[in-house]
Amino acid sequence: MRATLSLFMLLLTGTLRAGLVFDQDPLLIKPKAEDEEIETTFTFKNGGEKPIHITGLESSCSCLEASLDKADYVPGERGTGKAKFKVSSFVGKSEKFLHILTDDPQNPDQTMTAVIDVPVVVNIEPKLLQWVIGSKANPQEFTVTMVGPDPMKITNVTSTRESFTLETKEVTPGREYKIKVTPTSTDSIIIGALKIETDSKIPKYQRQMAFFNIVKPDQLEK
Repeated sequence: MRATLSLFMLLLTGTLRAGLVFDQDPLLIKPKAEDEEIETTFTFKNGGEKPIHITGLESSCSCLEASLDKADYVPGERGTGKAKFKVSSFVGKSEKFLHILTDDPQNPDQTMTAVIDVPVVVNIEPKLLQWVIGSKANPQEFTVTMVGPDPMKITNVTSTRESFTLETKEVTPGREYKIKVTPTSTDSIIIGALKIETDSKIPKYQRQMAFFNIVKPDQLEK
């Protein structure tokens, strides 16, 4: 009975599930504002008592790719991996998962977490403007704040919907702007967006998007 209980406790504590032990878990990836992609390395060891053969690598997102220095690791052996993250339009912190598949029956799928921390350069609040169908066509506004190290000016704002009028006001040159959005009518359901153009020297920040809609009462986002 004691032997069975001890085995059960070992399973709970993970002693029998050592497998690959990562030195960085989560792996923190911090791109610069201008980076389109970033590559970093991570290290690990075979913490078990048997050799481990890597049978595959799978990522939870196509934005994250990884490779290992080889496929086989004897007990206690250390290894190195490379992770490449495509920044694209990601902003702020997000978690992605790398699945390392092995021939170890106790650890057939080991997961390493990657925390991506992309600096915010342009902040738009709120994330969404909403009107209820049939309500008053009152104006609402976005606040656009340039929070990166360099000031950026808004050079143009256009709407994907002609039934909305726009007014842009510069509050602090290169730093804060107000964009007033007014529907001509709220008689029908509409989904639309603003295209906000800036003079940023970094191509991916030269155009930003802000969203608005007219919805039924039960479709309001809270």
